[in-house]
Amino acid sequence: MLLIISSISLIIFLIIKWYSNSRKIKNSLPSPPKLPIIGNLHQLGSFPHRTLQSLSKKYGPLMKLHLGSVPVIVISSPESARDIMKTHDLVFANRPQSKFYDILLYDCKDVSAAPYGEYWRQIRSISVLHLLSGKRVQSLRGVREEEVCLMIEKIKQSSSSSLPINISELLSTTINDIVCRVALGRKYSGESGKGFKKLLMDFTELLGTFVVGEYVPWLDWLTHVSGLYARAKKVAKEFDELLEDVVEDHINRNKGDRDERVCLDSEDHGDFVDVLLSIQRTESLGFPIDRTVIKALLLDMFSAGTDTISTLLEWAMTELLRHPNVMKKLQEEGRTVGGDRTHITEDDLSNMKYLKAVIKETLRLHPPIPLLVPRESRKDIKLKGYHIERGTRVIINAWAIARDPSYWDQPEEFKPERFLNNSIDIKGNDFQLIPFGAGRRGCPGIVYAMVANELVLANLVHQFNWTLPAGVLGLEAIDMSETVGLTMHRKTPLVAVVVPNSNS
Repeated sequence: MLLIISSISLIIFLIIKWYSNSRKIKNSLPSPPKLPIIGNLHQLGSFPHRTLQSLSKKYGPLMKLHLGSVPVIVISSPESARDIMKTHDLVFANRPQSKFYDILLYDCKDVSAAPYGEYWRQIRSISVLHLLSGKRVQSLRGVREEEVCLMIEKIKQSSSSSLPINISELLSTTINDIVCRVALGRKYSGESGKGFKKLLMDFTELLGTFVVGEYVPWLDWLTHVSGLYARAKKVAKEFDELLEDVVEDHINRNKGDRDERVCLDSEDHGDFVDVLLSIQRTESLGFPIDRTVIKALLLDMFSAGTDTISTLLEWAMTELLRHPNVMKKLQEEGRTVGGDRTHITEDDLSNMKYLKAVIKETLRLHPPIPLLVPRESRKDIKLKGYHIERGTRVIINAWAIARDPSYWDQPEEFKPERFLNNSIDIKGNDFQLIPFGAGRRGCPGIVYAMVANELVLANLVHQFNWTLPAGVLGLEAIDMSETVGLTMHRKTPLVAVVVPNSNS
């Protein structure tokens, strides 16, 4: 009798266990098969934004991966992106911890990587109100226009020799000079600035480096052996020394010479260091900021304001060279608006609708950061009926969303005209196009970035006619290969020949 009761009890237990497991499987997110230890790491490939798009076509726009020991959900549709960045924005407002971010970004004291909380809210308010507001961006237009004029002169000098111009190098230098003047008060280019440019390239490359130890902790020794940690610490130390010198120089220069309130005046033309030092001296925001916070915020300006802008402009010129008809329309608009003047000013930009469409279409096809900076859930939550645990990482594939055929006609084609009578913006309100993210963790520098993008591109085509070097013909002739990293650069520099416009 005891044996029968025991057998029945075992059968009931197994039925309950099977039912429970089947319910879990039913309520778990779709996920590709995983391997022991590494999970789905092997499926990311060299270009994760592309491989994740392919996986999402099979497993859905809300998909779960196991990257080593880290649970990750991948978002590949506007609806799911809206759930994460609007409906449940507060739940997914955190950033995952990263040893590399700790090393490179002053223990994540910057805006982009800081954990969600009171500290993050305070430093973001500094960036939004005093560094990247519309008034502050407008007050710095003189710097942008001066550097664009210098860029035009460089192009004119090169055009006289009829030799090809490295557009990638030209754009990188121009944007770097603008950001350095705006943030630090001086340029770091030319022969004396080669070390700075190399340092900045190393810094942005390391920010996008895949660190296996963050996903498989017991393999962290590989990162040490490879020298990546040592390299990151070296770059962080060199950048810190440079920023320390810049801050000290500003302190010494401003002693006794400046009203402490002037840097917070929207009409003042002080650089970002002046603004931050003024906030520090006056404690005008009601909370103190120290030297480390100042340097962390300046680092944000470089990591978010140089590489991404120059990358977008590089892809925009690439597409214009591949589509001469689009180039011609943009040139006609610029020459109509600018007339016989030597350059386009920021006042002209509001009248250049086709320019804005070209830039939007470039952002759609070539978002500088194809996989938005990861988020992390702050608590357990139900999403589309699925259980998402606290601490789950979220990757939003902005590149795949912007090529979703459900929302975009001929999504692989470069067609700026699609935005001429289209209200879709890039500010995080329309989730089918989110190159700057959205919600609380969206990029606060949209206004600054778009003005720089529009001004530089408008002037590149205003006075000059661009062609491919001799022997390079057709859409397929330009190498469209991408690099691997945080930003999606061209793999090879973009080179073209320029001929001044006969009316210039």
